[in-house]
Parts: sequence; C-alpha cells; structure tokens
Amino acid sequence: MASLTAKTGVLGTQAAAHLLRRTTFHPTKTLIDAYAAKTVTQAMTDLLTPQAHTTPIPIDPATGLPWLDAATGLRYTTPPNAPTSTNGNLRQFLRCWWLDEARLDQTMTHKATFFLHSIWVVAATDGAPEEYWDYLRLLRHYAFGSYKDLAKKMTIDNQMLRYLDNKDNTDDNPNENYAREFLELFTIGKGPQIGPGDYTTYTEDDVAESAKLLTGWRVGNRSVYSDPDTGIPHGYPTLNRHETADKTFSAAFNNQTIVGATEVTDIHREVTDYVDMVFAQDETARTICRRIYQHFVSRDITAEIESDIIEPLATTLRDNNYVLQTVYEQLFSSVHFYDEDDADSDDEIVGAIIKSPMELTMHALNFFQVTIPDAGSDSVNHYHRFYRRCFLNMFGPSSGMDIFVPTNVAGYPAYYQNPGFQRNWFNSSTIVSRYKLPDQLLLGKRIIQGGDLGTVQFFVVPFIANSGIVSDPADADTMITELTNYLFCKPVDATRKQYFIDALTGDFDEAYWANLWLYYANTYEESEVKTPLENLFRALLYAPEFQIM
Repeated sequence: MASLTAKTGVLGTQAAAHLLRRTTFHPTKTLIDAYAAKTVTQAMTDLLTPQAHTTPIPIDPATGLPWLDAATGLRYTTPPNAPTSTNGNLRQFLRCWWLDEARLDQTMTHKATFFLHSIWVVAATDGAPEEYWDYLRLLRHYAFGSYKDLAKKMTIDNQMLRYLDNKDNTDDNPNENYAREFLELFTIGKGPQIGPGDYTTYTEDDVAESAKLLTGWRVGNRSVYSDPDTGIPHGYPTLNRHETADKTFSAAFNNQTIVGATEVTDIHREVTDYVDMVFAQDETARTICRRIYQHFVSRDITAEIESDIIEPLATTLRDNNYVLQTVYEQLFSSVHFYDEDDADSDDEIVGAIIKSPMELTMHALNFFQVTIPDAGSDSVNHYHRFYRRCFLNMFGPSSGMDIFVPTNVAGYPAYYQNPGFQRNWFNSSTIVSRYKLPDQLLLGKRIIQGGDLGTVQFFVVPFIANSGIVSDPADADTMITELTNYLFCKPVDATRKQYFIDALTGDFDEAYWANLWLYYANTYEESEVKTPLENLFRALLYAPEFQIM
C-alpha cells in the first residue's frame, strides 16, 4: 500500500542523494553528506528556503553590466553609441543566466520554478527580453507559493498575453487560445469525453465563456502597470474591448454565473472570480498533484497511487489555498517517495525517472566540480562559448530539450506525453548528443558542431587526487565503490563493479593500477594514469545507472 507516512530518522546517504537528484540540480558529495545527517523535517526546511541569486541581475556581455535596474526591474537607458546586445541576444543571455543560477542553487527553488514553467509554458523567443525576465520572476515568486494565486497573475502576465494571443482577445472577436489552455493544460485538465464538446471537467461552451470573460487585456507598459503583491509588471484591461455581459458556465462548474464588469476597474475582479470558480473544483487540485507526482516522483500513476497518494495530496493542496510547499513537504517527507512503503525498496520510485538533458549535464558539472568561467570577468567564455553556443544552441536542442523554448504550448513531451513520457529523451537523434557529453567535457570541445567549450574542461586526474570524494585512488575497488555510491541511485553489485574496474584497468590488473597511481602520487606525472581514468569517467557517464535518477 502506497503511503504518505513520514520517513523517520536521518536520511542517510542513499536517501539524501535521491532527494537532491529529484529536487535540485546540485547533488554534490558535500551536499549529499550534509543532507544524509538530516531528518526529513530538517531537510524540508533547508530545501524549501530559497537561495539568493549569485548574480542578482542578468548581465549584458556587451557591457559587462546588468541591463535591468535591480530596484525597479526596468531596463537601463544606455548612452548613445554604447555597445549593447540585441534583444535576441539578451533573451539568450537571460536563459544563460538562469541556467548558471540553477547550477549553483543548492535548494529546490530552480527545480520548482522549472516545474511551473513546464506547465505554464511561454517561449523565450517571443517578446521583449525584460518581459521574459518578468515571467521567470513570477514563476520563482510562486515556486513554493499558491498555485491558485499564480494562475491569477499568469493570466495577465505580459509574456503570456503575447504567447497565447490573449492580447488580441476582444468582445467583437473572441480568441479562445488562452482560455482553452487555461482549462486543459494549466489547471483542471481535460477529463474523458462524455458527449459532444463535453470533457467531464469542462465543456466547449465553458471555453467560449472563459474567452469572453478574458477579453480586453493588453500588454502593459512596464513602468506603469505592476502587481501590488509581487511588484512585477503585467498587462492592463480595457473596457471598450471587454465583453461586459454576464458569463454563465456549464454544470461542470455548477452552472455558476460570473457578473460581467461594466467598469474598467472591475475587470480584475472578473478574473479573480473565474480563477476562484475553477479552483473550487476538486479535480483541479488532483490534476496539479498528478503533475507534481509525474515530474518529481514517477510518471506511472496507478489506481493505488491515485487513491493513496494523489487524493490525500490534493486534499492538502485545497485545504492550504493551493500552496505548493505544503504538498512538497508531505510528498518528499513520505516513505513512498523513498520507496520504503513496501518490501521492495527500489521497484517503483528510486531510479524510475530518466534524467532530462539539463539534469544530466548539471549533475555531471556539479558532481565532478567542473569550473565554469566567471560571468563578470570572462563573459565571452561564460555566456557566448559555453552556455550559449554549447548548452543552448547545441547540446539542448540536439538532445531534445531546447531549454525555455519547448516545441508547443503543452511543453516538453517527456513531462506530459503519454505513454512515452521520459522515454522521449531517447531517440535515434538525441541519444548521440547525450552520449557525447563525457567526451566533450574531457576534450573541452563541442564534438557535434565543433568549437571549444569556452575553457570548460574536466581534468580527471586532479579530480580523483584532490576532490575528497575518493579516499584511496590506488585501490580501484574502493575508488569505484565511493564514486558509484554517490553517482548512482543504489550501490552496484559485484558484476557491475567489475565492469567499471575493467574499464579502468583494461589489459592490466588492479595491482598494476595501484603501482601506476603510486608513481603519479610521487611524481605528479599524469601520462600513465590519465587514459585509464578517462576511460572510467566515460564508462560512469555512459552507464544506464547515471542516466536515471
């Protein structure tokens, strides 16, 4: 029986590593060891406390300075002829900034933010770069907050108004794009079709009424229109483009009528009434909890999981005004999350998710302590060569994850497309890029498109010697045990351990390897140990055990 009973005692290494892989981009040995000594209550306190940005405001590499005012969020006015990046470049550099902040974040903040993005999809290629900055700030603001409140704010977000055309939704020409996705993708979800235009949870008539209710909104001037709760700019309502009549919904919403606004100052109230109506339905909470479960726990929701996990989580969510933190605390503290609610400790949850390309790369960079050039002092290598050319333009798209530019409004197929889900990360095109990752890090080069990684390179010998992860590099068995215990979801058996030993030793034995390492330790001459260790590094990252979490 699946259970949300809280796990007792301290986490220990394996459970701590599992928690950090699922909820952060930063499962390093240091952080895993710190969490291993915590109880789940202590872990939740640390995990759900947002970490301040390392670089508070994104930098324009053309100037080396922030291009947004930290106090107002407004764009700086630059002197005539000053070198500045184009809007297209700034949008890319904003994505680069977010990725680096995610890499450095030891809390759940960026993972939770990306989860919300995977639902409330907006493409980074549209609109002004500062509007995408507002969108990212909005997601971060509600990363652990009320999903219901986010629904109200996102409905009038400038970037969302552009992306789903609600800025063009008028009383004489209603546009149903946002109204449809709000119901189907963002909130209550589409249930089984039980009649013409009737999807159980809503009807086509509800979509039409929703569109009428959402008419009249325009993209707002960022210096004029901002939210009193968050300080983040948003759109503004116009009465002459708004449908002022009352809107009556179907039996799916208890035939509720929302009074139409006849004054421009009352249009906000209509949006609030509408969101309140949708979130008053029990199915809305269930749908959100299913998305949480599939993103962080397992794609497979059985009847048992629906009754024993989703239903009580949905009750928690509804009873706490849809505050996500309450569900995260309950779920990530549970014996179910750690696969401890039945006799088989690794049959359902641990190792059940294939890492996304972003998780795969971030986990490798952080665990193996790969140095990234500084954004301020070396912006060319940091922004242009590594994050932009390698991460955004090459590795992400070629591995099936164009980060912040999903293929459509439904998001990234691995998070929603049944029955494949996570298997969508693997196909004949994307698998090549995934398995080039270790070679690219070892060589410091972009293998698929050519060019360097902006001085980003993994030097395996100093890592093994100095990282503190391996206590005795001369002992092949000990080295592989210590590495795999942190890199993989569970300890490897004797057969798999021998596989990695063979990858290291090749044609010689463990005793010969011990002599090679002792020679290096005395002389610091890398030539004899470098190739065996690089072979081991490739084997570890190629391994199916590293591809999953």
